[in-house]
Amino acid sequence: MASLVGSPWMRIRALPDFSSPFIRHSSFYKLKPFPLRRNFSIIAASISSPGFRKKDEGEVRVRFAPSPTGNLHVGGARTALFNYLFARSKGGKFVLRIEDTDLERSTKESEEAVLRDLVWLGLEWDEGPGAGGEYGPYRQSERNDMYKEYAENLLKSGHAYRCFCSNEELEKMKDIAKLKNLPPVYTGKWASATDDEVQEELSKGTPYTYRFRVPKNGVLKINDLIRGEVSWGLNTLGDFVIMRSNGQPVYNFCVTVDDATMSISHVIRAEEHLPNTLRQALIYKALGFPMPKFAHVSLILAPDRSKLSKRHGATSVGQFREMGYLPEGMVNYLALLGWGDGTENEFFTLQQLVEKFTIDRVNKSGAIFDLTKLRWMNGQHLKALPSGDFVKLLAQRWKTTGILTESEGEFVNETAELLKDGIDLVPDADKALTNLLSYPLFATLASPEGKPVLEDKLLEVATSLLAAYDSGELGVALEEGHAGWKNWVKSFGKSTKRKGKSLFMPLRVLLTGKLHGPDISSSIILLHKAGSCGVVAPEAGFVTLDERIKMLREIDWEAFNKEDQPTLESPSATTA
Repeated sequence: MASLVGSPWMRIRALPDFSSPFIRHSSFYKLKPFPLRRNFSIIAASISSPGFRKKDEGEVRVRFAPSPTGNLHVGGARTALFNYLFARSKGGKFVLRIEDTDLERSTKESEEAVLRDLVWLGLEWDEGPGAGGEYGPYRQSERNDMYKEYAENLLKSGHAYRCFCSNEELEKMKDIAKLKNLPPVYTGKWASATDDEVQEELSKGTPYTYRFRVPKNGVLKINDLIRGEVSWGLNTLGDFVIMRSNGQPVYNFCVTVDDATMSISHVIRAEEHLPNTLRQALIYKALGFPMPKFAHVSLILAPDRSKLSKRHGATSVGQFREMGYLPEGMVNYLALLGWGDGTENEFFTLQQLVEKFTIDRVNKSGAIFDLTKLRWMNGQHLKALPSGDFVKLLAQRWKTTGILTESEGEFVNETAELLKDGIDLVPDADKALTNLLSYPLFATLASPEGKPVLEDKLLEVATSLLAAYDSGELGVALEEGHAGWKNWVKSFGKSTKRKGKSLFMPLRVLLTGKLHGPDISSSIILLHKAGSCGVVAPEAGFVTLDERIKMLREIDWEAFNKEDQPTLESPSATTA
């Protein structure tokens, strides 16, 4: 519910129905002669409405209205998502409108980038650029004639007037107000001008703006769907410009006209737009339009609780896409920035979000943008992909980055599945695979963490391993796959009188060159396959099993056992 109280011409309440608050249409405007126009009363809405179409009773229509002056910020993406989810959950329409009245900064490239990011996120619009619709055009730059017509209507009705003040005069007003510790509002110099005074300036060709006539007294109240009752004193505002001297509409004016003529029922937007609501509500009332319900979403904050900005790192959807994030993960995380379904569940698909979303569960407080949480969320969605889709993503990545020469085959499929748990972003797959293929044995043995393994008679295990290789037992076992490896390890453990960690840790170090990693059985079998299938690119730094055995033969074990051993460099780079 919204109301304007305490002013002679604002004795009106906007009563809510399902779609939006509305104004009674059975009466008319009564205007007193100038200069007393400021005290007129709204009794009706008789202004003609160019482009206005009445929507179906109860129909939900929301809009996302980005400015094509840069990339789609994650804050804007979340606003678009909440609008999309609200529309879909209510069986309504999601409208995309491009607010490109900033002619100097708006570019076609930025518009295309915003549209591309929205499509990537899966937020396809019902009406707007590329989709059409009955309420177009959907770019503000193509709606100027409509803005001018509504501005003229306000001029004729007395809700607006021409202001011929120069920039110097306006700056002087601000300076005087500052000295008096008053709000920097327009003093109303031309609000009570006579027709002769106006005609004199027009005949001289003096540039002018259109100013909206604001009541001096009263309070405007709205019932925000997220924040509850919000109110403003009208005496803090002053008459504001709706049309510039160059004929271009001001933001608050064209947005109100657009939302009204597009029959927008709910305006869901960032809280930084909350102050604009006062001006827009006054314009709605003056034009006799039904006022939508408002919902102002909290800001997205950085970890230091300041407003999220470029100085905190990546902030645009396009940047996260290039970094390897999935649209599913991005959407899921953005939805949780200020909303939850009331359970402990944090994993949602877009369709599940549509089913669960309600505006009353959106929080008023700011939400912290946590990159660690976003990365984890992306990993959950990556792992939830169908196996074929997951493998295809990684395989294409490996071929594109030059680690593999093929993107299909048994080795590729098994490697993707083995490395799955350690990958949260698709680019992580590069490091995971090159790590599997590498053999940093010397660095591991020379590290403090490697010392306990070295002291556990690693030389004896290495000697037995070389014997197994030379006899062909190890090679035969690996050819037989997991079953062959399992049987060989069992036999090797008996011969060396080792089991559990004392068996598998030295084997891991000797064969992979590392203390940790994915399942050792699958790792060694894949290393064996990589040496024979020929899909690993020469530039990948792969050390084959044969080369690893050769390096084990050449190790100076005594050097590692010395108290003050020198730092030893692995020859793996040259061997590979």
